[in-house]
Amino acid sequence: MASEVFNYNGEHIEVSWDKNRCIHAKECVNNLPGVFDIKKKPWIQPDQASPDEVAKIIQRCPTGALLFKRLDDGSEEAIPAANTITLVENGPAYLEGNLVISNHEGTEIARETRAAFCRCGASQNKPYCDNSHLTDNFTCGVDFNPERLLLEATDETGNELHITLFPNAPFVVEGNYKLIGGDQQVNTEKKMSFCRCGGSMNKPFCDGSHKQIGFTTE
Repeated sequence: MASEVFNYNGEHIEVSWDKNRCIHAKECVNNLPGVFDIKKKPWIQPDQASPDEVAKIIQRCPTGALLFKRLDDGSEEAIPAANTITLVENGPAYLEGNLVISNHEGTEIARETRAAFCRCGASQNKPYCDNSHLTDNFTCGVDFNPERLLLEATDETGNELHITLFPNAPFVVEGNYKLIGGDQQVNTEKKMSFCRCGGSMNKPFCDGSHKQIGFTTE
């Protein structure tokens, strides 16, 4: 994973933008165009709205590319009370919550509240999506077999959600979370392996296809 972060300072709030995490979900430019305007330089002008408005819209960025730091006595971004994994048709998985990302050796890599994970296998910034699914013609629905999760169903969706990245293999989720795919929603605490090679015939879950197709990633 690589970062290319730019900072934009306002009087009461500082905004950071990670170019490599941005996949142009357009939550910012559509909902607060006075602050986020790609036709202007700089394209982010934090003082063109109240810091509360800026913070609110940044928290709608599903990839975590946009972050903020309050320079006044305003509230920083709160950890969401619930963990969710939302599947995007022909695209990534949006993760939101108390996310703890680690490598297969147990070393913590990052703590996040928002992230978009690649599902097509082609991203050059794995585990994050970089929109390679658009040029790679990746096709994938959002349906899933709920029976894989109902064995360990739960009403809880909070606390830490641990995401472990395995080399040349899936990412594994442990904790309480809600999996959302279209009209399907299941609360579960089942430890699951999610495909990130793009080849599984049982998406979003891993079926071992990464071994057959020679998927490689750190």
